[in-house]
Amino acid sequence: MANHYETVFIMTPVLSDEQMKETVQKFEKILTDQGAEIVHQENWGLRKLEYPIQKKSSGFYHLYEFKADGSAVAELELQFRRDERVIRFLTVTMDKYAIAFAEKRRNNRKAKAETAAAEPVQEEQQPVAEETVNQESNPVEA
Repeated sequence: MANHYETVFIMTPVLSDEQMKETVQKFEKILTDQGAEIVHQENWGLRKLEYPIQKKSSGFYHLYEFKADGSAVAELELQFRRDERVIRFLTVTMDKYAIAFAEKRRNNRKAKAETAAAEPVQEEQQPVAEETVNQESNPVEA
């Protein structure tokens, strides 16, 4: 029976964008090879850590929400431990309330993105910067 899981992992901040995307794709492939169905994933980007981990104060965060068997989670976590680019990870089993909350959060984000895309962007006209000459009527006394 497939359970619903959520995994957040932190990658080292010294990675380039290409290396980060490659790492994310690697773990996505591990999940799909194990028969997992990826429900949702989010890239949270570079964030500051609350406390240093391996002498690093920031890291790239990524979230996976997926349905899989326990063996797929065990394999994923084994690969997290083996990969030196991952500095921390956490996998939790989601109950029905967490699943409902995650779905609601996704729908809210999607609706927000759609309304932002639908509204025309109005460009504000900025006043042209004019050079002002300081004209004081104070005569200079010699």
